[in-house]
Amino acid sequence: MKTIDSIPISKISRATKLVSTGAKVGVNYIKYYGDKMVNSKDDAKNRLNENNAEDIYDSLKQLKGSALKVAQMLSMEKSILPQAYVEKFSLSQFSVPPLSPPLVIKTFKKYFGKHPEDLFDTFNATSVNAASIGQVHIAEKGGKKFAVKIQYPGVAESIASDLALIKPIAVKMFNIKGKDSDKYFKEVEDKLTEETNYILELQQSEAVVEACRHIPNLRFPRYYEELSSERIITMDYMKGIHLSEFAAQNENQELSNKLGQALWDFYMFQIHKLKKVHADPHPGNFLISEEGNLIAIDFGCMKTIPDEFYVPYFKLAEKECIDNPEKFNEKLFELEILRTDDSPEEVAFFTAMFHELLSLFTQPFHSENFDFSNPDFFEQISEMGQRYSKSTELRKVNANRGSTHFIYINRTFFGLYNLMFDLKAKNIKINNFINL
Repeated sequence: MKTIDSIPISKISRATKLVSTGAKVGVNYIKYYGDKMVNSKDDAKNRLNENNAEDIYDSLKQLKGSALKVAQMLSMEKSILPQAYVEKFSLSQFSVPPLSPPLVIKTFKKYFGKHPEDLFDTFNATSVNAASIGQVHIAEKGGKKFAVKIQYPGVAESIASDLALIKPIAVKMFNIKGKDSDKYFKEVEDKLTEETNYILELQQSEAVVEACRHIPNLRFPRYYEELSSERIITMDYMKGIHLSEFAAQNENQELSNKLGQALWDFYMFQIHKLKKVHADPHPGNFLISEEGNLIAIDFGCMKTIPDEFYVPYFKLAEKECIDNPEKFNEKLFELEILRTDDSPEEVAFFTAMFHELLSLFTQPFHSENFDFSNPDFFEQISEMGQRYSKSTELRKVNANRGSTHFIYINRTFFGLYNLMFDLKAKNIKINNFINL
């Protein structure tokens, strides 16, 4: 893969890159208007989506940082984005152009004050894995193999300005209106800022490993504080293949079920016992070992779940609550899905919409065991997401609603469901975590 010798760091250079991308998107629309005059509208729209997705992703992968991280987050929203965007943006999960070796050495010396070989016996300046915020290198010391994650230069300093640049796109895409939208962007900005603090990530990683090491068939790397800094983190090198790669070639249903149970238990234990969860469940953060164990390798994005959100959120997931209009309505207000300034029409619309969404999405919690390999369940979720994304009625009202905690908790469940489906995990014991 072609490497990158420099990254736009200043606000002006990053803004210029996005503006030039906007111009390309504008040209694509001009082509689209001509295309649909001579070809079917659906074919023309598909080509428009493919062209826009490619141009936008090509720009973001050069910027890296929070702009690319948002693309990664959107790639998990398979029921909202057109397939062309999902496919392109999914590359940001674990396959983006890495920094060139000279830039890696320069960045390492800047962040650590030393050359890599002053700390390690050997250090491979060619990356083995590049993602949105940092890339991973292999090093050895005392006969032991390490994975060294180095943050891209300028990422931490450009979060606020990057989000300001992409805010208009997100506002349009998700129909966000009003001044209230700022609190949602602040939630994303705060989390991205945390993700660039590798000292915090090391502390979070060690805490999760200590709390969850007892979960069967789940493994973690060990982390090394003396070989880490605010922008570099060193951990054990863990041998395995990415979950998505494993899922594409696996034919062992028993192994799928074992891994799926480990993944589900890991998340339910965090959510219900720790009240803090690894809110970045995409395939690039999980490996499958040769022994058939699940390896979790990245804890930069951890979301704390306060009781004032946890209690009504999971109460709303109970079938008894969904089937009781009065209780259901009460929880919608507690979670800020319904608001006191809503018109009767808005109350009726959002009550019906969330009743439909939750009746489907909470099905796994309404039984002792669940089959995550069932395509019908995921097709229904996808169909519903596409239907509401095209809803003219939804676009007429202010879709800017719900507690800010929804952003990362919903993202966690969407990502977890997708991983479980990728694994084709069957007969998963939903409340198995209680006995762990």
